[in-house]
Amino acid sequence: MRKAKPKKRVILPDPVYGDVKVTKFVNHLMYDGKKSIAYSIFYNSLSIVENKMKDDEKSSIEIWKKALENITPQVEVKSRRIGGATFQVPTEIRADRKEAISMKNMISFARKRSGKNMAEKLASEIIDAFNEQGGAFKRKEDMHRMAEANRAFAHFRF
Repeated sequence: MRKAKPKKRVILPDPVYGDVKVTKFVNHLMYDGKKSIAYSIFYNSLSIVENKMKDDEKSSIEIWKKALENITPQVEVKSRRIGGATFQVPTEIRADRKEAISMKNMISFARKRSGKNMAEKLASEIIDAFNEQGGAFKRKEDMHRMAEANRAFAHFRF
């Protein structure tokens, strides 16, 4: 590499829960630098989750963390060109990328949902991911299935 690697930026914890993971999620959720709106959407969706999951003994932030854990992929396939043929090579994912993929999947599938506002859509996606269903969970299962199907090409890992 010609240039030095850029320094990792320090992400400050969020004001309500004091959690860095929440801030990262809100940063993915944010449009056009409107962080306060993204925070309000996230906190509203957690309150909706709290109301819908009253019988569960966990708090809404624990439900959200468990939902993220449920949709976090362990392996992905990367295209690798070898001798004119392109192979889908299964590779393990780094921890920071796992987190980013799961957050982006949850947000993108929440945006695709039909509903009144983003807070409700995100809340329903969180509940579905917690219960191991919904679009984001299906995406994780598909990634694992693709990696399993292409396990024969694992020796091409780079």
